[in-house]
Amino acid sequence: MTSLERVAATLSHKEPDHVPVYPILSGVTRKLTGASYKEWATNAEETAKAMIQSVDEFGIDCLVTLTDLSVEAADFGQEIVYPENEAAHPNYDNQFLQDIEDYDKVKHIDPRTTPRMSDHIKLCDLLVKAKGKTTPVVAFIFGPLGILSMLRGQEDLYMDLYDDPDAVHKALTTITDVLIDYSDALIETGINAIMVDTLFASSVIMSKEMWSEFEGPHVKRWADHVHSKGCMVMIHNCGNGVYFDVQIEAMHPQAISFLHVPADCASFEECKEKYGKDITLIGCVSPTWIATASVEEVIEESKHEIDLFKQGGGFMLATGCEYPANTAFDNAKAMIEVAKTYGRY
Repeated sequence: MTSLERVAATLSHKEPDHVPVYPILSGVTRKLTGASYKEWATNAEETAKAMIQSVDEFGIDCLVTLTDLSVEAADFGQEIVYPENEAAHPNYDNQFLQDIEDYDKVKHIDPRTTPRMSDHIKLCDLLVKAKGKTTPVVAFIFGPLGILSMLRGQEDLYMDLYDDPDAVHKALTTITDVLIDYSDALIETGINAIMVDTLFASSVIMSKEMWSEFEGPHVKRWADHVHSKGCMVMIHNCGNGVYFDVQIEAMHPQAISFLHVPADCASFEECKEKYGKDITLIGCVSPTWIATASVEEVIEESKHEIDLFKQGGGFMLATGCEYPANTAFDNAKAMIEVAKTYGRY
């Protein structure tokens, strides 16, 4: 089977030849081409070259276009810092929204012409043209509340949710409008799915009720639109105590990429039983653990994950978040080999 056929079978809850596998190789792929981190993150040709090489060299089953979480915020006006050896992030000493009165600064922008989102659109186009016939390409975007937190700062955003919820909702509406336009452009490239990072939908960050009030309606509108275009919706959330239930209700995703046990489950076994019949589960090897684990430990952990989730299809072996950007590829190779051998159906 090709990777595209393998993943398609898995998403249909059929058993393919083996468990699909993709350690989320993002920033680490820059090592394959010798690009600097900033060049890799901001130059679609360089990003595509590195990601394509990761498929050719390691045989991963999926291309997920995660570069960093600052892509959208940068185009809304947030100053971004580009460290030499880690993912880009906002300049937290110079937030775009300095005060609650600044929310009107969040204006509608055209993602086809802004620097970073247009570059991401180009990246998807390059990947689809190069690998789309054999490997699924999943575009990665940040959710509206996450983008707003990049513009305002997480602590101040929390206070604003209480002090002026109408201003927050107005900004989230504008951001969601842009994400819909952005998704249209991404879908036009021929991608197979869009994966949205819903960072705030976990119990360690905010209550389920608060998430449902502030981000839920906006991601529902976004997901409804993406589905209407015939594109799959996937969710990524590596937080502890992820709210599977309300996110599924809002977005009807085909798959969820996760790291920790969902909030309403006592174990991964319960997660498989409760959600694995309808949702493809993607994960959930810890990337912080894998950074220092031995190859032998990774082999055993990968086998453990396969034993937990493999039965009946609907499972893709992956890291629960981005594979560490400064780690050797040995442990990624080990995960891939285990999936192809031990993970056979």
